[in-house]
Amino acid sequence: MKKFWNWVNNEDTRTLHLNGAIAEESWWDDDVTPKMFKAELLSGEGDIDVWINSPGGDCIAASQIYNMLMDYKGNVTIKIDGIAASAASVIAMAGTSIQMSPTSLMMVHNPLTVAIGDSEEMQKAISMLNEVKESIINAYEIKTGLSRAKISKLMDAETWLNANKAVELGFADSIMFVKNYTATENSFTFSRMAVTNSLLDKLPKKQEKEPLFLINTLDKRLSLLKH
Repeated sequence: MKKFWNWVNNEDTRTLHLNGAIAEESWWDDDVTPKMFKAELLSGEGDIDVWINSPGGDCIAASQIYNMLMDYKGNVTIKIDGIAASAASVIAMAGTSIQMSPTSLMMVHNPLTVAIGDSEEMQKAISMLNEVKESIINAYEIKTGLSRAKISKLMDAETWLNANKAVELGFADSIMFVKNYTATENSFTFSRMAVTNSLLDKLPKKQEKEPLFLINTLDKRLSLLKH
């Protein structure tokens, strides 16, 4: 079975690597995979390092991994060397300490799903997503100490945090390879919603009566931004 995790055991340390999409092959509605992960986690003892480079994935799998790491008896040091996005950022919150590479990123956003059916089914999907969001906020709140309203806004905006910003907001504790680090206020953060709104605000007022021109102009600016 293809796994998104890999253990490296040395004499003094245990290291867990989480690479790629979480539960890419299996986990959801699967009793075998979570049991296998837990068995491997508990097969040794002592402190562990968890290296994360993942775009996210299944929020149920992330929740179970988060709980297993939180319940683990030793210290859990999270080290983000690439990206910890979406569900992977939830797993990162289980760290006794969270370290980010100077070049790494963390991303938080609202949970996503696919729904098919009538308006009642759509409302059920919305209610489910709202509850999932609240559960994710729980993990972020415990780690960062930020208000739930602040965290919710960060998720609404699909916020990307570099190492400095993650430490500033409490999503991380330190930056790897940097001695005597001091958090920098107003460091870089990227919000997809903020960029879109900023571009709209900069369009000339006279173009408000020309919706087609406005849409074409915005599409061109967003296209330039992507490149």
